Amino acid sequence: MTAETGSVPNVSPVRRLKMADWPVFVRTVAIATAGGAIFNALDLPLPWMLGAMLATGTVTLARLETNMDVRLRTLMIVVLGVLLGSAFSPEILERAALWPITLVSLAGYVLLSSLAGYIYFRIAGFPPTTAFFSGVPGGLNEMVTLTGNFGGDERQVSVAHTTRIFLVVMLLPFIFRLIEDFEPGLRTFSGDGSSITLIDIVLLAGSAVAGLFIARMLRLPAPHLAGPMIASATVHLAGLTHASPPVIIVAAAQILLGAAVGARFAGLTYRDLGRVFRLGGLATIILLIITGLFAVALHIATGLPFASIVLAFSPGGLTEMSLVALALDVDTAFVATHHIVRITVVVMLVPLLFKLMRARGLIDQP
Repeated sequence: MTAETGSVPNVSPVRRLKMADWPVFVRTVAIATAGGAIFNALDLPLPWMLGAMLATGTVTLARLETNMDVRLRTLMIVVLGVLLGSAFSPEILERAALWPITLVSLAGYVLLSSLAGYIYFRIAGFPPTTAFFSGVPGGLNEMVTLTGNFGGDERQVSVAHTTRIFLVVMLLPFIFRLIEDFEPGLRTFSGDGSSITLIDIVLLAGSAVAGLFIARMLRLPAPHLAGPMIASATVHLAGLTHASPPVIIVAAAQILLGAAVGARFAGLTYRDLGRVFRLGGLATIILLIITGLFAVALHIATGLPFASIVLAFSPGGLTEMSLVALALDVDTAFVATHHIVRITVVVMLVPLLFKLMRARGLIDQP
């Protein structure tokens, strides 16, 4: 069985939009906002992102054209980085002494998950190279790029990772709500923004600009999120400000980021849905089981909260899992830091693992 489904769209739905694309963009945002509003009215977890993601994904599968401007999505990631940085506090630094244990464990998690994913997708009928990069718990963009570099099928890898991210982000908030009985909503934010002063705005905006510039200069992974997060954390830890972006901006970020995930289902149809989610669902369950095993072991070893470790090791996207951590009011600094390190480990380790497996004849030459 393979994952060859649907027709490949001529252009990516998440791209730099032209003037002619804006009517579709406005419609996409309207649909995403409506989905978020419905989820919010139903008191569901992470409503603005999950509602936007599900609504956009539904109409995209129905062959209604959707899109998202990659520049606007990037801007929202920068906003999220500033927001994550505002979650850092001196109390967090006191607990950070135990972080090296969990951070080092990420290498083992990536290796085990990648091997398990490769075996699964080979059994599912994927070609060797495509199976390998479909099973790695990395970011969508990084995995598609590496797949192309090594001669795999970028289309199948994109579908596999989009499905994984979609399922993880959809499932985890509901699972945590059942287990932890948390109240969903936009938590740890500055309310409506009325308490933010001009100095706060300058500091937050300066964190975004300076952080992004330095991150690009240092070539950090995920610079649009990591740079603003580090800069924002610095000004917050220094006590220069205690503000964070107002709730309406955070809700807008959730809507746009959720719409971007839903729009990536372009080219699939409802007829494809069963096969795609069956393949992606089983792969996601395997990765979540591995996540759970690491979380139990590390919780026992370090005493760090089980929920924090689960979210830090969950195989979702950096941006999406950071938003989940914020919505659940789990240690966002811990979760975001671990996902940034995970991306670094994937980018550094996975190509070496692939070359080693290919050299030993475990993966055929393209």
